[in-house]
Order: sequence, then C-alpha cells, then structure tokens
Amino acid sequence: MDALVGALVATRRNARRMMPLLVVLLLACVVALHAAMAFPEWVFGTFIIAVLCFIALRGWQLTRKVAAPSLRDLEVGALMGVAAYATVLYTDGDLDGTYYPLVYVAVGVTSAFARPLSSLGVILLMMLFELVVRELVYGGLEPQALLPHMGFAMVFGLLNTVSLRMEVARLRKASRHELAAERERIRDDARSYRLLRAPRGAEDDCDEQSDEERLLRSGVEQIQMSLLFALRMLRESLGLHTAVLLWLGDDGQTLRISELVTAAADVTDGPFSAADGVFGAVLSRQQPVAAVGLSDHYFLPYYRSAVPVQSVCAVPVYEHGSVRGVLVADRLEAATFSDEETQLLLMAAQFAARAIDNERVFVQLERTKVEQGKLYRAAERLAAAMSEQEVVDAGVCSASEIASVDFAALTSFDAATGRHRIIAVKADEAVQQQLMGKCFKQDKGLVGMALRNRHPLPYRGKFEVGRQVVFAPELSLPALPSLWVVPLVSHEQPLGTLVLGSRERYAFHDTARRMLEVLANQVAVSLANAKMVQRLEEQATTDGMTGLLNKRAMYDHAAERLVAAKRFGRQLSVLVADIDLFKKVNDTYGHDVGDTVIKELAAIHERNKRDTDAVARFGGEEFVTICDETDAAGALLLAQRIRDELRNTTFHAGGKTFHCTCSIGIATFPCAGSDWEGLFKAADTALYESKHAGRDKATIYAGPAAGKRVTAA
Repeated sequence: MDALVGALVATRRNARRMMPLLVVLLLACVVALHAAMAFPEWVFGTFIIAVLCFIALRGWQLTRKVAAPSLRDLEVGALMGVAAYATVLYTDGDLDGTYYPLVYVAVGVTSAFARPLSSLGVILLMMLFELVVRELVYGGLEPQALLPHMGFAMVFGLLNTVSLRMEVARLRKASRHELAAERERIRDDARSYRLLRAPRGAEDDCDEQSDEERLLRSGVEQIQMSLLFALRMLRESLGLHTAVLLWLGDDGQTLRISELVTAAADVTDGPFSAADGVFGAVLSRQQPVAAVGLSDHYFLPYYRSAVPVQSVCAVPVYEHGSVRGVLVADRLEAATFSDEETQLLLMAAQFAARAIDNERVFVQLERTKVEQGKLYRAAERLAAAMSEQEVVDAGVCSASEIASVDFAALTSFDAATGRHRIIAVKADEAVQQQLMGKCFKQDKGLVGMALRNRHPLPYRGKFEVGRQVVFAPELSLPALPSLWVVPLVSHEQPLGTLVLGSRERYAFHDTARRMLEVLANQVAVSLANAKMVQRLEEQATTDGMTGLLNKRAMYDHAAERLVAAKRFGRQLSVLVADIDLFKKVNDTYGHDVGDTVIKELAAIHERNKRDTDAVARFGGEEFVTICDETDAAGALLLAQRIRDELRNTTFHAGGKTFHCTCSIGIATFPCAGSDWEGLFKAADTALYESKHAGRDKATIYAGPAAGKRVTAA
C-alpha cells in the first residue's frame, strides 16, 4: 500500500512539473493550426497577448526561485519560441517574411540565459515546430528555406552561449584579481604597521587561513580609523589644507602615504623618496621642520602640480626610539606654525605610533590566543590517547588544524639496530600499502638526519622532489612541495619522527613550523607514555619467561570464553599439562636447564595451538590451554601432538643429553563442569589420573566415576 501511495504521489508531482511544458505544447499546436486554417485576426491577436501574459507570469514565478532547473529553462525558452513564431505568422502570414529574425532573437536570448542542454532542446523544439508548420501550410518540406533557418538558429545559439560563458569567465577572473589585489593591499598595510612578522618572500603568495585574514583586516581597519580620526581633528583644529601621515618602507629609502585628509584634488599616493624636500630634512635631523611663504616652485612630493599652500610643518614619528615615518601638515595661508601647534603635531604623531603599537599588541595577543587554543586542543587529544595508533590519529588531527596536511607518517627508531620503521601512514591507499611497515637504515634520508641532528628538516619546509630522500631511495613519496620532518625525542631518547606533507606551497610557514615543533614534543611524550602503558599491560597479562598469558589473564579469557559457550551452546575444552619429574631435572641439571625445558614446552604449545586457542603458564611447570569450540576428541588430538613433540625433543646440559615428557588432563564443557572452577578441577583431576597411570599420558575427564575416565597412551 505504501508503494502504491508513493507511486501516486510521485506521478502527481511529475505531472504538476510537466504541466507548464504541456501548456506550451498546446499553445504551439494552436499556432500551427492557425497557420493551416487562418483563424480570425482578433482571435489570434488575443491568443498572442495571452501567450505574452503567460510568459510574463512564468518569468516572475521563476525569479522567485533560487536556481531555475533545466526543465524551467526549457519551458521559458519554448514559450519564447512559440511567441516568436506566433508573431511572425500574425504579421507576415508565413515563415519567410520580414519578421522571421524574431525567431533568431528568441534563440539568442534563450541561449544567453539558459543552460546549454536546455538551449539545445529549445532549438530542436523550435525547428520541429517549423517542420510541422511547413508541412501543414505548404504541404511539404522546402530544404532551401528550412536549412538556412536551422543553420542560423544554431549559429545564434552557439554565439550567445560562447559569448556569455566568456563574459562570465572574464568577470570571474576580474573578481579574483580584484580580491587578490585587495588582500595584497591589506597585507601591505599590515606589514607597514608591523601586524605581520618579517616578510617571508615567496611565502607571502600562499593563501593564509581565513581567521588570520580577518584578524589582519580588522587590525588594519582599526588603525586606519584611529589615524583618520586624528588627522581630521588636526585639520579642523589647525585650519589645515592637508594632513598626511607617511610611513617608511622596509628598505628605509621610500615613504608611502598611510592616511590622508585633504581638500586638494591632485594628490598622488607615492611612493616618495625619503630624501626629497621636507621629508629628507625631517628624517635626517629627526626633529620638526617648518617653512612659510612657499613659492610655486617649492617641492611637496604628494602634490602632482604646483604647490597650492603657503606654509608647511613636518614632524617625525617615532617608534621605540627610531623614526618610522613623517607627519606633514600644510596651510593655504602664509601663517607660521606656532610652538603650540608644532607640539600638537608631535602629540598627534605620538598618538599615531601609540595606536599602531596598541593594535599590534592586540593582534599579536589574538594570534597567540588562537595558537594556544590549537595547542590546547592538541594536548587534550594526546592526553586521551592510550595507544600508539591513538597518538598518531591525535597528532595528525592536531597537525591538520595547524597547517594544511595531505600526508602524514610516523616512524619509530630502534637504537639497538639503528633502523627506522614506518608504523603509521595517513595518505592514499596506494601510498599506505607502499610505505606501511617498511624498515630502513639510518642513512642520509631526511628522517635519519632529522633524528640524528635533533633538528627538523628540510629548511623552511621546502621539499625538493627528486633531489631529497625522505625515508629511503626505494620508498618514494607523492609530489609534495611542502614537507616537514620533526624528530620525536623524549628524555634525550630518540623515539622516531613525525613526517608531514602538503600539496600547498609554503604550507609550513614560520608560525606553523614553530607550533608543529611544540606539537612534536607533545607527541613524543604521548608516544613514550603509550609504549610504557603497552609494556605495563603486557607485564600485567604476560608471563615474563615464556611470553604466554599469565594466571590472571587466563582467568579473564576463560570467563569470556565460558560466557560465549553458554550463550551459543558450544563446547569448550581445557587442557592442563605438567612436566613429568621436573624437580629431578632441576636437581640434576640446574634451574637454568629447567627454565629451558619450560620455555621449550611453551613454544611447543604455541606451535600446535590454533589462533583461537589461548595458552597460559599457570605456575611453575604447569600450562593451561583453553580451546574454544572443541570437543574432547579434538582436545585429545592436540594433547597427543604436544606430548609427542616434547618426548622427541632432545635437551643438552653439561655435555649430556636427556628427554622430558609431560602429562595432560582434559575436561570439556558442559560435561565436566558448568563453571570455570568445576571445569578446571575436572581437568586437574584428569591430570593426576595421567600421573598415576605412569606419566606421559593424556586423560579425558568424563565424570566422577573412575570407570568413566579414558586414558590415552
């Protein structure tokens, strides 16, 4: 029923969508019939007016949409085509008259604003309509008349489509250039106000994060508002013609207008030479310079033509004891600047320097806050990471927040062998398969050199593809113009390296590199902690001599396996093995040889068990094997293989050889017990039965009655 309702709803929705196009086809049929039957002119004129009204209504409806789909483009184009043909037939009476170019106009407008596929559909519908009209009116097709119409329609559609796309591309390119120019202007102003760090050369071409751009923009705007306010106050209070603040460039040889308030219309932006006229005098003397009664030939660089003022005063702008710029004020009148006015200009210059310095401190604080926030989140992620893989994931996630990271790898270093191993890779699947788990020597690759020298490489994160080796020559990386290899060192112990790569040029700029080095220190500590946690877990669950599970871990595993066996109704077998006459081995050959026998029996268990089985050293020379989904017969086969292999093993001690055997007891859930205590006690009872039967035996516990025990030789 739901499917039927859904089909009905979809049919109604599609019919509603297609209704306007069906109306267009109906209108086209009316126009074709008029061409064949010649309706009265007033009827056809009314019809044309109705078509135009319908076009206007649909056009208004489409403007209410955010984006018109292809079906609407086809609908509007077809309406315009029908209107064009109706007008031609109404005025000329046929399709070869004076007004036929209206059809080309309809095609051109449709092609200019509709999608290409919709435009092609409209042209095909219009040509089909013309074929029908010519068939009805002339009783046949006239290729000499039809083919030129179709050709010109295609040409008009193609030209309008191409021209529109070219214009859109031009506007987009112009917009990108304007945006880039505006951003460059903001960065230049920020650099002039020292809101940016020292220029990084080509690195300035790279796109910064949007937060950084907003921070710089807000800082520049705040400084400009403060400076503009100060200059306007000066102009109004001192009756100035122009008040201009100029900043020295990074080269110290040029001046550029930072802010300007003037009534003149012929002011140039510069840059100006720092040695010109009054500028050079102020900068060389580093004190105010004033002049009155200026002639037409006096040189003020910021005026394009003759100097319109009669008096001028310029004062230096200091920043931390050095001159950073010049504040210039001039008047139309030949009135000398008094000491009070000069002092006011000096205070304004001090205010400008203070405003810039305050905003610089604010921007630096904001930048530091953002950086600390990223490092704080990184510390949170790394503190929560308990395994090596979690440390890698947290480190890569934090590095991606600091810089654009497209490749990441973590290597571990074994100081004993001097070899590196790639333990984690974040990249494309093909790159992961190529690099994951690979080992290489500490040679002249960037990884080896960075860890050996305790210093990140390469220089400034610029990777020369084809010339520099990251891991080893046989382990190649994708083309990454930016690469940063950071050594991981904890308590002076080299742990490995963190390798980060980006497809962006200059992705690892000064700030990113500094933050990534801090992040690498945190990753190193977290990685050392993860390894320590792993070792503690191994010590807590593993027998130190044999590497098997210890008694505590065996209890946990047994409880889990018994719960699963009860839930799914499966059998589970327990084998308890004990070395025969082990005390005699220790007394005769020593405890070191006894340990060798224990290790060999542990290795035999490991070689013969399945992947799903668990083996534990229960204590001394006793071993427990838990076999999931195994009946008594299967457990007996495993016990026989273990006994046979141990019996056939030759041990050497003091120039002599000897052999050892073991006895094994077997108990199977649920026959031998319903819980672990009962099951283990049954297996232990079967073990003692094997001992009493002469040792080197495997016994299956089948019940409390002695007659139910089965002993295997």
